[in-house]
Amino acid sequence: MQLNEHLSKVLFVEAEIPTPQGILFSPENIGTLWPDFSPPWVLKAQVLAGGRGKAGGVRIVDDKDAFVREAGEIFGLHIKGKPVPLLRVEPKADIAEEFYLSFTVARNRESMVLTVSGSGGVDVESVADKSKISIQNVDVVTGPAPSQVRTAFFRLGLGKEHFVGFAKLVGTLFKAVRNYGLLLAEINPLVLTSDGQWLALDGKVEIDDNVRDMRTELDRFYEPRHASAEETASRGHGLSFVTLDGWVGLLANGAGLAMATMDLLNFSGLPAANFLDLGGTADQKRMEVALKLLFGDKQVRAVFINLFGGILSCESVALALKEVLAGTPPEKPLVVRFAGNGAAQGREVLDSLKLPGIHSADDMGTAMEILSGLGPRKDNPPVIEMPEIAAPEKNNDAALPIAGQDTGQNAVFDVHGGSKVLVQGITGKVAMRHVEYMQAYGTNIVAGVTPFKGGQTCLGVPVYNSVYDACLDHDIDVSIIFVPAAFAADAILEAGDNNLPWTICITEGISQQDMLSVLPRLRNSRTRLIGPNTPGMIVPGQTKIGILPADPFTPGNVAVFSRSGTLTYEASSRMSAAGFGQSFCVGIGGDPFIGQRFTDLMAMARNHEETKAVLVLGEIGGRAEEDLAEYIVRTRFPKPVLAFIAGQTAPRGKRLGHAGAILEESGNGVGGKLARLAGAGIHLCRDLESIPGMVKKALKH
Repeated sequence: MQLNEHLSKVLFVEAEIPTPQGILFSPENIGTLWPDFSPPWVLKAQVLAGGRGKAGGVRIVDDKDAFVREAGEIFGLHIKGKPVPLLRVEPKADIAEEFYLSFTVARNRESMVLTVSGSGGVDVESVADKSKISIQNVDVVTGPAPSQVRTAFFRLGLGKEHFVGFAKLVGTLFKAVRNYGLLLAEINPLVLTSDGQWLALDGKVEIDDNVRDMRTELDRFYEPRHASAEETASRGHGLSFVTLDGWVGLLANGAGLAMATMDLLNFSGLPAANFLDLGGTADQKRMEVALKLLFGDKQVRAVFINLFGGILSCESVALALKEVLAGTPPEKPLVVRFAGNGAAQGREVLDSLKLPGIHSADDMGTAMEILSGLGPRKDNPPVIEMPEIAAPEKNNDAALPIAGQDTGQNAVFDVHGGSKVLVQGITGKVAMRHVEYMQAYGTNIVAGVTPFKGGQTCLGVPVYNSVYDACLDHDIDVSIIFVPAAFAADAILEAGDNNLPWTICITEGISQQDMLSVLPRLRNSRTRLIGPNTPGMIVPGQTKIGILPADPFTPGNVAVFSRSGTLTYEASSRMSAAGFGQSFCVGIGGDPFIGQRFTDLMAMARNHEETKAVLVLGEIGGRAEEDLAEYIVRTRFPKPVLAFIAGQTAPRGKRLGHAGAILEESGNGVGGKLARLAGAGIHLCRDLESIPGMVKKALKH
């Protein structure tokens, strides 16, 4: 959750960070409300975009007439396409020098980072003299060491007399980062006043959405005027909604499938009006909210519901839709594509309604044909060129393994039908439901853990108070974690402290700071973590450890590694229907900070005799796919690799669903990601339809 400058400074004041006095204005109170401090006054547009000064969004005035005139002009601005809904007014500061200071969770470094610069008020990366910049990884729990604070201070070029105040400010800012669950706390510029006082002249703060979900009091920092009405309405119902600029309302389950569907719509010249991820549940209330959002959006002409039933049944969705419509035709045409669990039953429910305006489609191609008759096709739809794959000889000559470098020769995937499974949080409602599904598949669940419920049994499984106690009676191969987000990091560490070979964390919504504290400690154990925010893993025909549905998977020789649950089901179902089964499938998790990555699993696939090819289902954002490409080249991976990337048409900087799906401004975009994959000799699948044919082609070579 990004905060505007005013709310960032409200947080700073709460955290006892020295901040200028300020008053918030809206267009309605200009001319009737006045600052209670003397001019000159600094007027600052409140938008979630940079470059305010260059766009005329920051101005200094000396009297009331100028205040009214300049404020009116600022409210008429659009800064990087965004209107200005609010204005912060401050007294003009007495500035002696300007600097830069921030703490940020850095995905590329997998660390909390302390950054300072001897130049403030500009982008840090644009400072010509790099000796003025200090960028240091810091411990996310303990914060910067004294030596790191000194290193940062020396970049400012100030005298010793200013060090104590600076060190106190850094410590206070880090405390705020920890207390509020921040991903970013930036002061730019940080100024030193003429009387030697430190002052946060500007501020930019981002609160981890997962922390906000666990701590509802942080919603006081949410400003709805920076979002669309639909985005604001969706927040309270667990729906992931992003406004786009097309005319097809999109409703899908799972961020991966939603992004892939958005791409298909945009490539087909039927631009998506939104991104709406229904998630894993579809009760009547949730469907009612989702459809109300889409029907109420003036730019939506038709709604496309695209669901792959996994744990979520298409029949349940259809029944919820039936209740919402209550026998009346939909306000706008509905095109519905069901696949997977309960698809046939779901279509029967819709057919029984006999309502005009509901169009059932057996596949995505048919859905596109129906939608093309409901609104205009875009003349020039986006085109993402699939780069030419590197020739095998070129790929082999590109790089050779470096002596002593790990190529995965000793990595082993050792999960099978006989693997003994422990369920952490076994007595929870969700856990029990999935334990039953896993037992029905034949998964060998030997124990469960729920603190203070030791000695009981649950679904025939003995329950222990701790993992330690369970390990006294059982040789555990894999644990699976079903505990709330607030306790999941501790559950992961408990598995690691007991050196379980594998632990699979299903839990979503774990804070990024929690995961940054967990991962370094796991490196000192033999535990391999899958997730968090993962559907788990399956060895078709042998064992299913997670929330994956069984139907899409059949035994075979193609390993599937994915950042998305629904894409895993969709792709595997398509392959199975075409006669290509799977050797093992693993969802690595959709969060920014995870355990086993594509590269770790590829090392296991290298030595897995049953695996003859690998399909990677990736997404925009992050470097997971680029790291994979580097690994393929560096280790001269001997088996064919295919990849599909969802979210190719996503707008830059928009979070789409889970926290990992964000196209970062610092990245090279989807074109760069695809080029890196093709350059490594990886076969690129343009869309989901092409996957079976591409697999067949790859296996022939």
